[in-house]
Amino acid sequence: MRIELSGTRGSLAAAGPGTVGYGGDTASILVTAEGRYIVLDAGSGIRRLGETVTGQDRVDVLLTHLHMDHIQGLGFFAPMFDPSIEVHVWGPRSPNYSLEQLLSRYLSPPLFPVHVRELSSVVLHDTDPGSFELGPVTVTTDYVCHPGATLGYRLSLNGTSMAYLPDHEPALGVEHFPELSEWTSGFDLMAGVDVLIHDAQYTDDEYAERQGWGHSTFDQALDVAELCKVGSLVTFHHDPGHDDQMLDEIADAIASHPLPFEFIPGRAGTVIEV
Repeated sequence: MRIELSGTRGSLAAAGPGTVGYGGDTASILVTAEGRYIVLDAGSGIRRLGETVTGQDRVDVLLTHLHMDHIQGLGFFAPMFDPSIEVHVWGPRSPNYSLEQLLSRYLSPPLFPVHVRELSSVVLHDTDPGSFELGPVTVTTDYVCHPGATLGYRLSLNGTSMAYLPDHEPALGVEHFPELSEWTSGFDLMAGVDVLIHDAQYTDDEYAERQGWGHSTFDQALDVAELCKVGSLVTFHHDPGHDDQMLDEIADAIASHPLPFEFIPGRAGTVIEV
């Protein structure tokens, strides 16, 4: 598997001179595996990924949830408008509305000039926890701790694996985090993966005022990675108020301590081979 980070920012795009290094686009990642193209989330970072999949006959987009920073790029993803490419969009099932109905709240006037129903090559999948196959890739998904129905994903291929939990608050309601694995949100998705891409939006001080907002601190992401015995941790979903200098300082502090896994700061443009 080849993993390319495109959008790494959380909550709100933050383009500017202070975010060039880590990137200002919101969450989107491209995974390529034996000719299969899988996009994780459709934040503003998905726009430039459209150029990468040109000429393919199919691409799958796996949405963790439907907060705007994770879907705002869908209408600017070129394959959505190319009838020669099947675009399969997977997202968490709602008890009240279909995925099409929910996405139509954004992909329809007055918020967007095109209705999602007009995109003839787009196939929408209401997704439940469990596993399914995308060609040679096994996708396993489950609900994780974040406001609203939110899925985490694990992708497996030929004995290798990665997990993607960009919006995740496993420490919520836990007195002494981390506790036992069976009480840790998303543990089965993350356990033993080669690469874990995980929410690291807050510092400890910020989290003290933002408990219940659905995100992790850097230290919590490190604790989760150690608990799950991952090979590499990629910190992700950077707060729009964290500029390159701040993120570099945090990354340097983390890297100065011995860790039982590889630490990779999540920068736009980073490519990871698994």
